[in-house]
Amino acid sequence: MPAAGGVPPTGAVSLFFERVNTLPHVLADFGPDLGVAGAGSWEAVSPADAATLMARGVAALDKSWPMLFASHYREYGENGNRSRFEALYFERRLMLNDLVLAEKVEGQGRFLGAIIDGIFLLCEESGWQLPAHNSYQRGGPRLPLPDAFDPVIDLFAAETAAILATTLSLLRASLDAVDPAVSRRIEQEIDRRILQPYLSRHFWWMGNGDERMNNWTAWITQNVLIATFSLPTSQEIRRAVLQKALKSLDAFLKDYAEDGACEEGVVYYRHAALCLFGAMTVLDRVAPGCFADLWLAPKIRAMADYIVHMHVADDHYFNFADSAAVVEPCGAREYLFGTAVGSSVLTNFAAADFKRSPDPLMGHEWNLWYRVQAVLTAGSIRALTPDVVPAPDIFYPGIGLFIARKGPYALAVKGGSNGESHNHNDVGSITLYKNGRPLLIDIGVETYTAKTFSPRRYEIWTMQSAFHNLATFGGVMQADGENFAARDVKAEFLAEEARITLELAGAYPPEAGLRSYRRSVRLHPATGVEIVDEHDSNLPAVLSLMTEIEPVVEAGRLVLPGLAEIHLAGADTPTIEPIPIDDARLRQSWPARLYRVLVPFAGPRLQIDIV
Repeated sequence: MPAAGGVPPTGAVSLFFERVNTLPHVLADFGPDLGVAGAGSWEAVSPADAATLMARGVAALDKSWPMLFASHYREYGENGNRSRFEALYFERRLMLNDLVLAEKVEGQGRFLGAIIDGIFLLCEESGWQLPAHNSYQRGGPRLPLPDAFDPVIDLFAAETAAILATTLSLLRASLDAVDPAVSRRIEQEIDRRILQPYLSRHFWWMGNGDERMNNWTAWITQNVLIATFSLPTSQEIRRAVLQKALKSLDAFLKDYAEDGACEEGVVYYRHAALCLFGAMTVLDRVAPGCFADLWLAPKIRAMADYIVHMHVADDHYFNFADSAAVVEPCGAREYLFGTAVGSSVLTNFAAADFKRSPDPLMGHEWNLWYRVQAVLTAGSIRALTPDVVPAPDIFYPGIGLFIARKGPYALAVKGGSNGESHNHNDVGSITLYKNGRPLLIDIGVETYTAKTFSPRRYEIWTMQSAFHNLATFGGVMQADGENFAARDVKAEFLAEEARITLELAGAYPPEAGLRSYRRSVRLHPATGVEIVDEHDSNLPAVLSLMTEIEPVVEAGRLVLPGLAEIHLAGADTPTIEPIPIDDARLRQSWPARLYRVLVPFAGPRLQIDIV
């Protein structure tokens, strides 16, 4: 018998599982190319897009499939490096995606041999889970090698299943014409690695009482649903999977702020809110009408629109936690989410981004269904003339995030706590842009290693409050944990200005000796940004300011050439620390050198005016 889901959270409101008794007697198939609302057919793919897909398929034909060895897998446990294995692992999947899409638009069979090679390579991998996720419990020890007889369902095991199921859904007739054993192999591996463990075990990300969930829950659930309903699974299995998935989606939503803010930041919006959209899209297809009204739920609409509020200019976004400051343009998924919830703001924003994107067909995306969505909606999106309007000022009380735009300035202040998913110790930190250019920055996160998600996480400099726009007291930084939080937060949006005040002493450990650390931030289009920090501590206070441009220190001010002046009152002489940036992930957002300005307080009050 299938295992029951986790324990329901105390007092939780069910949006999904409460509908289990309304499910139809027969749960329908999900065709990844059919479950795209308003999409065109494969025959309607434009010649230019078909040529792009063909070129990528031909390029994949010319490549050799990456070899994955046990030594590659073991490297994570030996030295913490995860990028070398993952580069090979994901290259296999990208190549298969390219070949499948090229075959789908050409339909002549010349890519089928390579596609079958790719399918069998994936099916013969000892484990689909990443080395960094090779554990049977949340936060448990990572085993050095996968156990082929006891699969782990992590993010990318589920994603691999979705890739293979989508491949089979798109090309089953062609593959069966070569040999039906190909289809059988895919079905057997997905059943063995995903469906059976999914139904017989409880993994932490499925939800268990009040335990906090994150993007894993929506992301994996979406891909399990794609795999289950894209294959000719039995009605018994479909119903069992669906019931468990509905409980997981409720568990995911219980930890998502009612205001729709993603505490994990803009990058994880695509793996959280957008994966909820993906799961709901499958549900709509397989159980028509049962979940349709949920698209109108205010929380779902707010989750969709979050990405618009976080946008600054071009590819720059307000970032915190493990998110980057520079993110790829939005595209078909955001557009379809906006369409589903009736948000013209999001559909217009996403359509405009799709049109300016250098890669609107998502050539670097691992999930094949996302690429199918992009291909089949490209014509509809390009036919639009987007009317993009600036996002209004907003305060997200769920995570304490304040966003204001006035004149040339775009400002974000992060309240909340240091116990959020993918947390950095950044309570009270400020991110500021002027004319779309970064002025005070949040650096983001380096390439993930074993240390990133270990008890030593906060030894990493990018996680520390001293490398955010915050003060230290006697060298003491903020501490991690949900008890270390902002207090007495007040946000106001007036006709001519926006302002926020926060009490930040609670974000620091007792060693900081803080009786109070109050920050007030005011944005006025004419006078710029005013930041006032007032503290009550016997220890010397030093404010860090993080910049992309090297500041010039002058009497009473810092000059960022060509961008802004930072006037200081109540400060001793600042010093400038250059920070070389050579990490590949950070270099996606930043140049080879950033700067930390250390501003000593001359007394209990420091005022900064930025113009």
